[in-house]
Amino acid sequence: MLNERQEKLLKIIVEDYIKTARPIGSKAICDSLNCSSATVRNEMGELENLGLLEKMHTSSGRVPSEKGYRYYVDNIMKPKELNGEEMLKLQTIFKNNSLALSDAIARSMEIISELTSYTSIVLGKQSSNNKVSKVEIVPITDTHLIALVVTDQGHVEHRDVIMSDTVDMKEVQKTVEIINRMIVGTPINEVSAKLEYEVKPVINECIAQHDVLYNAFYNAFSDFNKSEVHVSGTSNILMQPEFDNADRIREIVSKFDDKTKISSIKEDDSGINIYIGSENEFDDDVTIIKTKYSVNGEEGTIALIGPKRMEYERVVTLLEYIKKNIEG
Repeated sequence: MLNERQEKLLKIIVEDYIKTARPIGSKAICDSLNCSSATVRNEMGELENLGLLEKMHTSSGRVPSEKGYRYYVDNIMKPKELNGEEMLKLQTIFKNNSLALSDAIARSMEIISELTSYTSIVLGKQSSNNKVSKVEIVPITDTHLIALVVTDQGHVEHRDVIMSDTVDMKEVQKTVEIINRMIVGTPINEVSAKLEYEVKPVINECIAQHDVLYNAFYNAFSDFNKSEVHVSGTSNILMQPEFDNADRIREIVSKFDDKTKISSIKEDDSGINIYIGSENEFDDDVTIIKTKYSVNGEEGTIALIGPKRMEYERVVTLLEYIKKNIEG
């Protein structure tokens, strides 16, 4: 553990670097610590020896290391209260009864992205407790129809069913009747497996154009166990000086375009969790702050991605506020 002066020094350096993105020199700290420049340099050297600070090659100043940020998060920082403007913007979303919960979550995270200039992620609709209660179809063309899936929790999902060939609508209706008979009561994230191993053999026996119809419905329902991904403010992180060259910009953009990479951000812990640099699997130059939410049988993840010099105190408070309002 650090002594009181070392903790105060680390706090000043971390918080100043978060604001300025410039290395912090000893002269800028003397007044705050009420001690000489030599004393500050000695203490900075000690923090560097402990691996909490790093010295930049182009400057005599120091910046926090990954280990320094971790010490700050675990031992020094205090959650920051929301200001009036932030609270008003978010309250407006959650008090809007015309918005579905998923829309309120997505919009609130868009607002947080705007407020912080970080990138927000929502991974939603992990509906393991929702069970299918009915499947209905709405024909659009001879090869295109919409399937409506109603769950026992009152949620309605719609899926495009695209058939590779024209089929008799009576065959379509018969297929839907078989699906209804066999998957009603099935948890929504188990639908694709049940279609493959239980429904398919029955359709093969009863339906003339079974390959066309089964493949169309299976493809439409196969994403039930996947997260719905909502990303806001991707360009925000590219405005940070940490990503100021073309190669890094291309690399980080490709990661945001990779849905599998984004989906891996899913959080299993219900607390507000902070993953700094190499602690996350997304990118070593970012911090991810995220939490799991659970409401009415649906689980998801909300997260903010920013540089390692993220406003930790503010972001933790914002995510706690969103989580509280989601879960009621």
